[in-house]
Amino acid sequence: MLGTPGQLGGDLVDEGTRRGHEMIGRTQWECDITDSAAVERAVAEVQPDAVINGAAWTQVDAAEEHEAEAEAVNATGAGYVAAACASAGIRCCHVSTDYVFDGTATAPIPEDAVPLPRSAYGRTKWHGEVAVREQCPDHLIVRTSWLYGRQGPNFVITMLRLASERPELRVVADQHGAPTWTGHLAPAMLRLLEGGPAGTYHLTNSGVTTWYDFAVAIISARGLPARVVPITTAEYPLSAERPAYSVLDNRAWRELGEPPLPDWHEGLRSYLAGLEPSEPS
Repeated sequence: MLGTPGQLGGDLVDEGTRRGHEMIGRTQWECDITDSAAVERAVAEVQPDAVINGAAWTQVDAAEEHEAEAEAVNATGAGYVAAACASAGIRCCHVSTDYVFDGTATAPIPEDAVPLPRSAYGRTKWHGEVAVREQCPDHLIVRTSWLYGRQGPNFVITMLRLASERPELRVVADQHGAPTWTGHLAPAMLRLLEGGPAGTYHLTNSGVTTWYDFAVAIISARGLPARVVPITTAEYPLSAERPAYSVLDNRAWRELGEPPLPDWHEGLRSYLAGLEPSEPS
């Protein structure tokens, strides 16, 4: 597992161990995926049955000013990992994002929709997908969205912290997506790794919401007094353009006969129940 101990990486390692797999994680310092020789050495040393690449440049706004650096990790590095997997004859699982789409859809987006990213982050992640497909025939590309997990930083922890500091929070209400808890995503990814056909999959919690409604659910669940005020994207300008609609249709997953991932409300409840007492509340 490359990219530990990130939000998803930690849950993948724990879930894989529970399922009887020997899970070996590598941090970005232990295996720099922008160094092809380092990637090849890591694969040769561990001799894994498969590699999950969760290493990525995830600073969406910073990527606008540092696209070359983001490209080195999200695209070139992803290609190095895929090439090393292909040379070793093993499966490569690559984590991607809803940002590869332009956000103009009005219905859940299927896996075969044409990507048209509008941000540097989205472009570099799309280039990474292309590299993985070209370099490793036995690949799994898993696109997900609005991800949050125990390690943070993430939207849930940020809202809890701000709600403990401020009487009012202003949150964007015109972007639609599916918040996805790593505790639900990790088991699904492992099931794909264990026997799913190669290809591209969308994996998100079920349901649709906005950042505003997500924030309201977070604050309400903890009984915090902060008031949440809906605003527009235009009222909260950021360097990188966000998709207005990035709900992913998990069609390929369902076609395997798998049940949909639980509703995002259930993911939020489970996540909040597992937060340590020292974390924002």
